[in-house]
Amino acid sequence: MRTQVAIIGGGPSGLLLSQLLHRKGIDTIVLERKTRKYVLGRIRAGILEVGFVNLMREAGVSKRMDAESFDHDGAVIAYGNSQFGINFKQHTGSHVVVYGQTEVTRDLYDAREAMDGKVVFNVQDVAINDANNNAPNVTYRVAGNSQRIDCDFIVGCDGFHGVSRQTIPAEVRRDYEKAYPFGWLGVLSETPPVHEELIYSSSDRGFALCSMRNANLSRYYVQCSLADSPEDWSDHRFWEELKRRVPESVADGLVTGPSIEKSIAPLRSFVTEPMRWGSLFLCGDAAHIVPPTGAKGLNTAASDIHYLYQGLAQYYRDRDSRGLDQYSEKALARIWKAERFSWWMTNLLHRFPDQSEFDLKMQRADLEFLRENEAAQTVMAQNYVGLPY
Repeated sequence: MRTQVAIIGGGPSGLLLSQLLHRKGIDTIVLERKTRKYVLGRIRAGILEVGFVNLMREAGVSKRMDAESFDHDGAVIAYGNSQFGINFKQHTGSHVVVYGQTEVTRDLYDAREAMDGKVVFNVQDVAINDANNNAPNVTYRVAGNSQRIDCDFIVGCDGFHGVSRQTIPAEVRRDYEKAYPFGWLGVLSETPPVHEELIYSSSDRGFALCSMRNANLSRYYVQCSLADSPEDWSDHRFWEELKRRVPESVADGLVTGPSIEKSIAPLRSFVTEPMRWGSLFLCGDAAHIVPPTGAKGLNTAASDIHYLYQGLAQYYRDRDSRGLDQYSEKALARIWKAERFSWWMTNLLHRFPDQSEFDLKMQRADLEFLRENEAAQTVMAQNYVGLPY
């Protein structure tokens, strides 16, 4: 087989890039190691920056998102029994959008099918070959048969454990990583949200987050030990612990119910440099990971897609490679700023096992400063709604 751009990974990043390129007349093939049903069964965050929303619109897949999503103009920060709001609209003129990543992925799959986009599922033994010369190709097996795709460029959207990043030689690649000593236990329940905005709560017992998917579907999180498993947390234990970590007025308004999904995610900050090696480009989790604090995971992938899409379109339209040559530098400049923001929010709101009394006083002072200082709120709002591309 032959295509212009081979994309490894059929999650939202790979599908969005494929859809954007398709609308510019650029041929792609997407390889996905799982089934469509499996990909759509993964529960992920649902806070979208306006930049991501605009990319969905440019890709022609925003109809359902525009009809069903919720605009969020701010967030609530709580500590102890105190809370205060930060109005994103007031500080930046912008907002974020609540629309589940599963729904984003579903819309993109539907769009690829409607345009006869090529997506190959259940691929195994994917290998990237000759990426550092002018004849790159991808080999893989599907249903026991060996296949090969010759292409101009290869894009790795295959996540942290995928083959793409590992293809870049160790002597070329440099990884930066920080692992946090706790995880997030997340519960999805068919209950109305406790508040119209997200609530980020710091307490002596640890962090908690009150979020939502829609008017009747809520997503809640509590900081937990990495040694825990979801089976350790009954629904009753979870709801009681959540109530202890939010202000009393919030706890009193909580509507509880059976969980329909429960999982634990470790927290990690990770960046690899560079994000290009020859004809191979890395996007999203293949190149970087942020803690979920601040909702930057999918949104950092979107900025990668923006830069790479523009570079590829420029190359095929004008035979001008400057956008591709600048891709890694541009993408990393924004990624590190998002990493800083997620790291800052994580340190601001969580309890760490080695915190001293001095550390706790500094954390409290940081929260008080954010509450009282308009400039500090503006900086947080600018980062939360998304820095410009």
